[in-house]
Amino acid sequence: MAVNVLFVDDEEYILKSLERACSDDDAIRPLMAGSAAMAMEILQKEEIAVIVSDHRMPSTTGTDLLRVARTISPDTVKILMTGYTDLPTVIEAINSCEVFRFIVKPWDNVGLLETIHEGINRYRMVQSLRRVDESVLRSLGQTIELKDRYTKGHCDRVASYALMIARSLKLPEDMVETIKHGSWLHDCGKIGIPESMLNFKGVLSPRDFEVIRKHPHWGAEVARKAELPKTVINIILHHHERFDGSGYPEGLAGEAIPLEARIVAVADTFDALTSNRPYHKAFNRPKALGILEQLKGCSLDPALVDLFLQRIDDGGDPE
Repeated sequence: MAVNVLFVDDEEYILKSLERACSDDDAIRPLMAGSAAMAMEILQKEEIAVIVSDHRMPSTTGTDLLRVARTISPDTVKILMTGYTDLPTVIEAINSCEVFRFIVKPWDNVGLLETIHEGINRYRMVQSLRRVDESVLRSLGQTIELKDRYTKGHCDRVASYALMIARSLKLPEDMVETIKHGSWLHDCGKIGIPESMLNFKGVLSPRDFEVIRKHPHWGAEVARKAELPKTVINIILHHHERFDGSGYPEGLAGEAIPLEARIVAVADTFDALTSNRPYHKAFNRPKALGILEQLKGCSLDPALVDLFLQRIDDGGDPE
């Protein structure tokens, strides 16, 4: 089913070019606005999945428009189009408007449509997450896996290992449930990462790696919009923090990292070690357990690793 994508630009020929770019895409119903005032009218009348706004317009800036759009239609994914890029514009757009992507003029139609579809996926994810239905949450985790052919079954396995740890800690059952949900969704921010990066064989460029490092923030933002529990948000945001403080996105260390995120980090790491990835082939179980032991205190919480290893040695099988 097509969704509404609103394009805003004061140049009529730009709007016509954008409309032509979308003409063969059945997933997009393009709506055109030649001014910020016209865009506001449309936002108040229509459900808009994605808004793509020019930055420099006579009556207002794109960031001003998107800042107001954030209030009127908070779930609408915001994309800023500009003929130039400068750091102050980027910082303002990110901080005040929750801009999802930037498109630089002149654009490439393939890249334009790819970016819009990433925005549509993000919008649909927020709508689905609001249902807080287990089957939907798990299905979303599995959908994200489809972007990365190396991670089939990853979210289920991570959830199983995390539940094994959580139940060994005798955590409250409601927290155990949210840890399961967070495990399924821990990589949901990858919905906005091109598949070419996720499936790249070899060492990513520093620029591409910086894009990869943004997925916890992107995923946590989606979870916040969907008003998911704090435990789920913490897992999505902090599962790449390292116990020694050298992780991302916030460089938290030790017990400053939420417990639920430390649990999922152990589960995620073990599954990554025992699965084929673009950058390494799967290690056998003894080798993977040995590497996990070596990661105690640097990447992973030593106590949680010890607990995981004990459960594995005792024959405790994840669900």
